[in-house]
Amino acid sequence: MAELVTSRSQGTVPTVNHAATSGQYLTFVLAGEVYAVGILSSKEIIDFGDVTQVPMMPSFIVGVINLRGRVVPVIDLSARFGHGATPIVKRTAIIILEAVNFDRDGEESSQDIGVIVDAVNEVLEIDARDIEPPPAFGARIRADFVSGMAKHKGGFIVLLNVNRVLSVDEMVGLGQSLVGNAHSVPGHGT
Repeated sequence: MAELVTSRSQGTVPTVNHAATSGQYLTFVLAGEVYAVGILSSKEIIDFGDVTQVPMMPSFIVGVINLRGRVVPVIDLSARFGHGATPIVKRTAIIILEAVNFDRDGEESSQDIGVIVDAVNEVLEIDARDIEPPPAFGARIRADFVSGMAKHKGGFIVLLNVNRVLSVDEMVGLGQSLVGNAHSVPGHGT
């Protein structure tokens, strides 16, 4: 079900409400915290490998990979959350996720995006009774990135809103602001 959201930069566009629901979730570790994404958003898991850097991108966009002939952008999820770059170690992986975006006319499109994580854990079945709403404050990441908090083994797993975390429009906007800032620095651009 789509709802309308107004943004100064984009006008009125539909977005999908992504409150966490029962289902299977892929869990992973990032900067010592356990996060999860809905299994239906997860396409595959690959070892960290050859990433080609792309100039003038936000620091959390590491580059692109060639995935069976397709160009797939790769972001560092830790850096996206403002926690610095993920150290690359033996268990570092790239999860290929499918993000759904809407254009100005409300047309839906999807984009495969790779996210770098410290380690992939397991797939868990999470019941709606074990999911709490995201906290209004105190979270280590932006509140709109969280769709819920799943109770698990005496702790919590942060359930991510993939479409907000991987918003192509937002990431493109950040990249364009970097290009604009580079042109305004003396000695750069015209």
